[in-house]
This record gives sequence, C-alpha cells and structure tokens, in this order.
Amino acid sequence: MSEFDLNHVEPIYIDVLTELGNIGAGNAATSLAQMLNTQVKMTVPKVELLDFDKIGEAMGGEEQIMAGIYLLVEGDITGSIMFLLDERSAHLLTSKLMGTTPTEGELSEMEASALKEIGNIVTGAYLNSLAAITNLTITESIPDLTVDMAGAILSVPAIQFGMVGDKILFIQTGFTGDEELNAFFLLVPDLPSYDKMLKALGVIQ
Repeated sequence: MSEFDLNHVEPIYIDVLTELGNIGAGNAATSLAQMLNTQVKMTVPKVELLDFDKIGEAMGGEEQIMAGIYLLVEGDITGSIMFLLDERSAHLLTSKLMGTTPTEGELSEMEASALKEIGNIVTGAYLNSLAAITNLTITESIPDLTVDMAGAILSVPAIQFGMVGDKILFIQTGFTGDEELNAFFLLVPDLPSYDKMLKALGVIQ
C-alpha cells in the first residue's frame, strides 16, 4: 500500500516536489539554451492537485493547438513526462535548431524529427538531474510527438493514471525565451514513484 495519498497531500510534500521540479527544469533550460544558442528562462514550478478534466484548462485552454513530446518514465520511477509547446514556439525552436526561417501551420517531417530530438534532450536533462538528486535509476522511452488540441494531448497521462483516482498531481514548469518561447514540462509519476522519491530524500520513512 502506498504511503502517498492523493487525497491528503502534505504541504512539505508539495514543497519538496516543487524543488525537484525546479532543479530538473533548471537543468533542462540550460540544455535547451546551449542547444539553441539562445536565452531560455524558466518560470517557478507549480505542483498542483487537479481533477483530470481541469488539466487542459490549467495549461492555457483545452482547444489551444500544441505540440507535445511524450515519453514514458522507466526504472525506479515510472510514469510519464511531456514537453509541450504552442505551435509558434514549436516552429521557432525547430528553425533555430535547423538554421532556417520559422514557418507556420503543420510541422514538416524534418521539423517533427527535430522537435523529437529537442524533446529527447531536454527531458533527458530533466530526468538526469532527478536521478542525481534521488540516487534512483530513471530512464525514458523513445519520444512520441503529437500535434493536437491541448485537451487531447493531456488526456494521455490522465487515461494512463486514471486507475489511481479522479485527481492527478503534476509538476508544471514553464519556459520563456528571447523570442516569447511558450513551452513547459509536465511530469506525472505514478503513486509508488512519489513514495520512492520522497523516501530517497528522507521526507517520508
């Protein structure tokens, strides 16, 4: 039986998970900035307990078209991690990586491939920092790219973890760049993984 209960989340757990998100996102922002040779700033992470049907709204609107790079988290911690961008930011990032002029509309096959690579590197940087802090083994699957309305993209982790209840606790961190980059992370561990992270950090026994 898991000691971590989504119906009774202690304030100290929120503080610790927020700090983990802060460190992970900071590492990812550094990797992204180095990769694109551009300035990348991150917003203060938010850890929220939300109903599944409120996730899209929390991300800026369920009908907003976004590109989502989705990876399964494996090893000592299991769950999922997503790197999401609005359409404009997706075109901006891929053009910077490929040295081309930003386009509009549907992503080309080359842009989609570049975006998967960006997502793979920055999510890897995020998870590597979590692994270093907790001394746990954390790996990720091959990235899967989806371009759709935010509500549709975000239904994936909601469906995946629907078995644990009607609510989901997620760690969200936003990014901004020197050209109005609108991107953020969504880390969704399963319940046993919260236990493992908090125990590794000595927060629960």
